[in-house]
Amino acid sequence: MEKILKVEKIQKYYGNKENITKAIDEISFEVEEGEFIGIMGASGSGKTTLLNCISTIDTVSSGHIYLEEQDITEIKEEDIAKFRRENLGFIFQDFNLLDTLTIEENIALILTINKIPEKQIDKKIIEISKKLGIEEILNKYPYQVSGGQKQRCAICRAIVNLPKIILADEPTGSLDSKSARQLLEIMEDMNKNMNATILMVTHDPLSASYCNKILFLKDGKIFNRIEKGEKDRKGFYNEILDVLEFLGGDDRRC
Repeated sequence: MEKILKVEKIQKYYGNKENITKAIDEISFEVEEGEFIGIMGASGSGKTTLLNCISTIDTVSSGHIYLEEQDITEIKEEDIAKFRRENLGFIFQDFNLLDTLTIEENIALILTINKIPEKQIDKKIIEISKKLGIEEILNKYPYQVSGGQKQRCAICRAIVNLPKIILADEPTGSLDSKSARQLLEIMEDMNKNMNATILMVTHDPLSASYCNKILFLKDGKIFNRIEKGEKDRKGFYNEILDVLEFLGGDDRRC
């Protein structure tokens, strides 16, 4: 597999000289194409800040982040939106759908912005909506469908442009247990059968057990790393719980 993401000694500070908070403390890791990596840690550990820096939503104080060969820490502000549209897919806890657009129009939005021809847009939407089982609700509005269907729409929107990496921030946080499991199975299928590269922040050890590698953060640093390897999901889930307990908090209650 080819290396797609390299995070190199990044630091992130907030505040001023009198009151500095170090949110990220020299974190380094690499992601290969087709990996499904979870990022875990207690509140304040730096996991969301890390994801925000990788997604260019936030900037690093020092260090470098490379997507393939491009140093994203050096992208000019006026070029960031274009970079995100062309390279990144986002899945958020609160869906971030536009209620004034239909499900189909929400999915098509990024393709329209990228000036993809209309016939290609229609074809892409039909293909991706069938894969995620929402082809029958394309003409409905977000407020007319369930939370699980909204999240499937959000996934369609995230992957329809074939991004280099998908960034997910607590994607199951607003879903009931059944919808959450369905979503995780979809993400697992995307990873295995579409070779999607996914980086997911989560508090939930069950969600994390669908990943093939976990990074645990504590006080802005990588505290531990584990890989699923040949373990089944139950075995990996139990290993995740063991690390969380050692880390200082069992996130099953979060």
